[in-house]
Amino acid sequence: MRVSRRMLTGWGRTAPTLATVARPRTPDEVALLLRETGQGGMAQRGAIARGLGRSYGDAAQCAGGLVLDCADLGPGFRIDPATATVTAAAGTSLAELTRGLLAHGYFIPVTPGTRHVTIGGAVGADIHGKNHHVSGSFGTHVRSLGLVAPDGTVHRTGPERDPELFWATTGGMGLTGVITEATFDLLPVETASVRVDTDRTPDLDSALALMSATDDDYTYSVCWIDLLARGAATGRGVLTRANHAVPADLPPRMRSAPLRYRARELAGTPRRVPPGLLNTWSVRAFNAAYYARAPVLQRGALQDLASFFHPLDAVRGWNRLYGPRGLVQYQFAVPFGQEAALRRIVETLAAAGAPSFLAVLKRFGPGTPAPLSFPLPGWTLAVDLPADLPGLAGLLRSFDERVAAAGGRVYLAKDSRAGPEAVHAMYPRLDAWRRVRERVDPKGVLRSDLARRLEL
Repeated sequence: MRVSRRMLTGWGRTAPTLATVARPRTPDEVALLLRETGQGGMAQRGAIARGLGRSYGDAAQCAGGLVLDCADLGPGFRIDPATATVTAAAGTSLAELTRGLLAHGYFIPVTPGTRHVTIGGAVGADIHGKNHHVSGSFGTHVRSLGLVAPDGTVHRTGPERDPELFWATTGGMGLTGVITEATFDLLPVETASVRVDTDRTPDLDSALALMSATDDDYTYSVCWIDLLARGAATGRGVLTRANHAVPADLPPRMRSAPLRYRARELAGTPRRVPPGLLNTWSVRAFNAAYYARAPVLQRGALQDLASFFHPLDAVRGWNRLYGPRGLVQYQFAVPFGQEAALRRIVETLAAAGAPSFLAVLKRFGPGTPAPLSFPLPGWTLAVDLPADLPGLAGLLRSFDERVAAAGGRVYLAKDSRAGPEAVHAMYPRLDAWRRVRERVDPKGVLRSDLARRLEL
């Protein structure tokens, strides 16, 4: 297998660290690497798995240790039509899987805001999408996992087979073992398109009310928020909700190939982007134009899956737009009944002139038994901000306090800067997760920069 020394960052391009990177291709090679790590080698610094590097922070980094690049880990999948399930290797990307599944009339049950995520990463971060209010997170649909434990033994686990290990692994950020494959349920579809209803909402309260009243009529729902609007327009947004289209919804030219998947890269970001390109004034102009261009009310617009779910994937390397210092994504969730905490954070960001063109609001349904899974019944807001924004660290610390006090939490797959005290308060079942981790990894072989920073 290929082995090299490399500097690694997350998608936010902050806090780079140097590690030895190995690229295993089989579960046996994973087991060998973990055994060697536990027996000496890099035992002091440990090892962690990495997929396509789309965690925003340091979850897939291990400074001075070993990183297992799992992108080549047995890529591929097999569909079982009798059970409407698929078994996919951990290194299989959602992009590859989506294209293959649609050819057979299926879609992934949960897809996040990018298709450049591996199946192993989808489980490890327990990803969620625009359909959480009706379908839950990815782990809800998983029937079983192949897992290489830190001592090199191979486990098969699931909701009914060592469920404690299964739920500790789901959302466990790779710290209970290296996932090698997953079997999960599929969603039958008739086309590669959705029918989209759009409403322009004049303020945050209007968005919350409309989502509460209508989300359950749709499979997917998300609201873009203008975080630079102030006064009566604070939190104004564009709410889009969708259901899967059927062939009769398509124009005649598309009916001969209703499941054709169209996923294009329209542009690439230059390697070097000057600092400050995304600032309060440029983002304010973008947000105002985006809001003005959106339909006040539109029903039944046809949109292909890639455009609806993954618009930013059309711009290769879009994270470089934030300049050499990178970006921070702050994603938090607060329970229903704590809308005041959400509203206060939106108002504070607007007052600070925080330049975010990507701010998305979703409504979560029930969570899972996974102790470190992020979603909880309530509201989630994800905000991208330049990492070099003056006063950002203090601003986000104040948000951590407000979120924790509201009984909410931040998303570990997006986090790059929180402290252990805040995160421990946000995840009250952390001790239960630690007990499982200590059972399967008594030597502490699996570690990451995130685990060290948050004292997990």
